[in-house]
Amino acid sequence: MNHIMLDIETMGTSSNAAIMSIGACYFEPSTGEIGNTFHEQVDISSNGVIDASTVIWWMKQDDDARSKFYNNGKAEPLEHVLAMFADFAKPNCQVWGNGIAFDNVIIRTAYRGYAPWEFWNDRDVRTMVELGRVIGVDPKRDFPFEGVKHDALADSIHQAKYVSAIWQMLTGPHL
Repeated sequence: MNHIMLDIETMGTSSNAAIMSIGACYFEPSTGEIGNTFHEQVDISSNGVIDASTVIWWMKQDDDARSKFYNNGKAEPLEHVLAMFADFAKPNCQVWGNGIAFDNVIIRTAYRGYAPWEFWNDRDVRTMVELGRVIGVDPKRDFPFEGVKHDALADSIHQAKYVSAIWQMLTGPHL
């Protein structure tokens, strides 16, 4: 597998936002198969900028989502988590993020401009979603979510599933 679906949870929306967790899974869009996964929580005191509006947004999320980030004793310093993610990500992989200016950009900023994959291998989930809607597939309507929303690993697996389904529809047999 050469595709990674990346999802991060943050305390802001800027490129230098404090990262709370990184979740990712390898996947094969032509089959929908999910491969190895990565999921680590990050000590937010070790990185980034915290934005008040994002903190307020998190306060409005359900208990399951919020409980992933406080009093769990699993958070690691950002540098350690980034080193683990660099070991997980193959140098030539295609890395999908939900928005051209969010997941991949924030991770690349955290790596101080260098990421374990080449910048030309960044892929955008939102573009694929729009293509799906053009052909009559709406991920928010057509793909039930499994797991806890706003858990980085659960979100990455969900995104990989619907990106794969749209990919297969776009690349399947044509009339």
